[in-house]
Amino acid sequence: QFALVESGGGLAQPGGSLRLSCATSGFTMNTYAMGWFRQAPGKEREGVSCISSRATTGYTDSVKARFIMSRDNDKSTVYLQMNSLKPEDTGVYTCAACSGCSGYVCYEPSWGQGTQVTVSA
Repeated sequence: QFALVESGGGLAQPGGSLRLSCATSGFTMNTYAMGWFRQAPGKEREGVSCISSRATTGYTDSVKARFIMSRDNDKSTVYLQMNSLKPEDTGVYTCAACSGCSGYVCYEPSWGQGTQVTVSA
């Protein structure tokens, strides 16, 4: 059965780091692009990053040079390393399986459940 399970969220201080994981099952992850999205309180969900099946990555401008997305096909898991966190990075982070990427845009996402990230002093 298709499943995406995120973990690693929590509370971080401004300037701190968190590493999110998305464990997948029920499909052959190495043939899919994967994406990370986030939804801040009171705002619409937005794309954060996307990684192609060949591990080419794209990032939205607000996280470039701070976030790094990677994939481990042997573990069927994707990661989002978040550094230099800011309060505006607060939100629910959700991973998705994508039919493809264009830059940071994930096409035809199939969602996980999400994990809360809060950046606050």
